Amino acid sequence: MSASAKPPPFDPADPLGLDELLEPEDLAVRGTVRAWAADRVLPEVAGWYEKGELPGIRELARELGGIGALGMSLDGYGCAGASAVQYGLACLELEAADSGIRSLVSVQGSLAMYAIHRFGSEEQKREWLPRMAAGEVIGCFGLTEPDVGSDPAAMRTHAKKDGTDWVLSGRKMWITNGSVAGVAVVWARTDEGIRGFAVPTDTPGFSAPEIKHKWSLRASVTSELVLDGVRLPADAVLPGVTGLKGPLSCLSHARYGIVWGAMGAARSCFEAAVDYATSREQFGRPIGGFQLTQAKLADMAVELHKGILLAHHLGRRMDAGRLRPEQVSFGKLNNVREALDICRTARTILGANGISLEYPVMRHATNLESVLTYEGTVEMHQLVLGKALTGLDAFR
Repeated sequence: MSASAKPPPFDPADPLGLDELLEPEDLAVRGTVRAWAADRVLPEVAGWYEKGELPGIRELARELGGIGALGMSLDGYGCAGASAVQYGLACLELEAADSGIRSLVSVQGSLAMYAIHRFGSEEQKREWLPRMAAGEVIGCFGLTEPDVGSDPAAMRTHAKKDGTDWVLSGRKMWITNGSVAGVAVVWARTDEGIRGFAVPTDTPGFSAPEIKHKWSLRASVTSELVLDGVRLPADAVLPGVTGLKGPLSCLSHARYGIVWGAMGAARSCFEAAVDYATSREQFGRPIGGFQLTQAKLADMAVELHKGILLAHHLGRRMDAGRLRPEQVSFGKLNNVREALDICRTARTILGANGISLEYPVMRHATNLESVLTYEGTVEMHQLVLGKALTGLDAFR
């Protein structure tokens, strides 16, 4: 920039000028997903949340497939082949609408489809991925169990050989998309180690009762998976991996999406707080004119845009093939924690209205309580970073 050149005007919606880091294709992806969410989710999501349901999920999945949002960072088999940054921008826009919608897309693409794409046979890829990318088949990912969360090595679900067949028995818990899925990627103990299986959900012995009475992620389908002697052919196993590195690599890919998505929820709450602070009057003027409110808004903006910058940095590293799992833990730990703080601060600015579903704040805050602990609790990500920093393993 020459000495006489002037910087562009300050943009309150983009105070760091981060949009200048994006290519036209990135902006186009963001615009497409934002427009879809504004049209199909935002007018209805408060009602879905209040009723604890996600009606029309199969139609929504087909629409998401139509805009290329399912498995969008995967190549081939009908997938969009988008960049990691573009996938992240999509996650941000989806979670700005609701965490449940981003979870639908994340579990479909970053867990179920990613597992088949990376570890599946060519036949499995051809059978499942094109239909999943189109939203014609919904997938789920069965790792967590009723008594096993942060320690997946202790899973009890097992698969035994019976001739050339596999027989799966066990239970999985807190499974997004479970009761509407056409295929479940299920991880189980075998004599060879932990293996993944592509399980058609119409197989005898498989059931997925929906979990009710949730106070978080209410506009999302969450289920238990019950495998009661589910008999599968030999070619149901994912041949490309044995051991925990399989499911953990899938989780790392999904956690990357959360790094972006959490900032979408935070942005929604921040925008609601700014709008409220500039229109709500107390003591004869808008509350945004008081020092304490401006201090809150300034701190929220700093953490929001630092978090987006962190997500962008991790996305560029992923696109370059240089992103490490420890860096994903860094991003999830920081961004979800800061997003929750932004939501809680926004709630204080809105006062009593902060708890009303007429505003998005309390919905995002309660959703983020789930995001805080799924796909790695705060403590697990702290220990991942602690081990990376010290070289000492504090897990056991």
